[in-house]
Amino acid sequence: MRTSTRSVDSCAAARARSPARCTLALLAISLSASASAQELEPRLMSNVPRGMNFAIVGYGFSKGNILLDPSVPIEGLDSQMHTIVAAYVRSIELFGQAGKIDAVVPFAAGDWRGLLEGQDTTRVIDGFGDPRIRFSWNSFGSPSLSRAEFRDYRQGTIVGASIQVSVPIGQYDHTKRINLSVNRWTFKPQLGVSRAVGPWVVEAYANAWFFTTNSDFFNGNTLTQQPLFAGKVHLIRLLPKGFWVAVDGGYGIGGRTSINGERRETHISSFRFGATVAVPLARQHTLKFVLASGARIELGPDFDAVAVTYQFRWGGQ
Repeated sequence: MRTSTRSVDSCAAARARSPARCTLALLAISLSASASAQELEPRLMSNVPRGMNFAIVGYGFSKGNILLDPSVPIEGLDSQMHTIVAAYVRSIELFGQAGKIDAVVPFAAGDWRGLLEGQDTTRVIDGFGDPRIRFSWNSFGSPSLSRAEFRDYRQGTIVGASIQVSVPIGQYDHTKRINLSVNRWTFKPQLGVSRAVGPWVVEAYANAWFFTTNSDFFNGNTLTQQPLFAGKVHLIRLLPKGFWVAVDGGYGIGGRTSINGERRETHISSFRFGATVAVPLARQHTLKFVLASGARIELGPDFDAVAVTYQFRWGGQ
């Protein structure tokens, strides 16, 4: 199994009874809609005290078939990508329940080699990808609490939803088929449920990516894409002293594209797997390590990737 840029973000509350150990780690190193559809984000819905802030920096490395845009499949693509991200997250209150707002900005450097329409293709590029902004809200089971109130909170069942928007302002060259930006707005609504049973947490999510039109795709062509749907599950084990580990799996399907109204054989069908370890360094500092891999059935990311994030948290009412 091989590579694609990853985007992994998670809210890690070490244990509900200990707000001092409540952490969140956010990593988004996926620069493409096809890879984004299966982001594995354990503990996204975990409750944290309102008014808390998180600053995150991360590094990821991926190797293999990085499918930045599924509109023009590239045979035998062999790629390496280094990505650095910066993110900010703030917990908020809405209708008495907990929510979050986060923003992620990625910078990537990559080397792509493959066959495009039977000809050798190589591109080396570095620059900013498309930033992402997300609003998430837990509509049930996750009351908005102060730091003092949070000490007595115990998670049961949480139901939540989110909407993420990818802003097309990253590096893009319409004369190239491989870019760091997809040059179109993308919208990702998501529904999820999380259930805690003792030290175990089980989560399940369903989401979809919707795309606007890229009217300047490769020398002025027009690209449209059907929605891309995905589901994912996480099994998390909470450990003493704020440590936790998670294993994840996801499946994405759909996303067929058309160029100038002509339908292309770009139907995506792929799996993604991952594992995460969160390590608290001190009261306000946390490291998170991620391993991820993907396998395609038809088209989609086929990759191996590693990532590490550092998080600093402050504030809280």
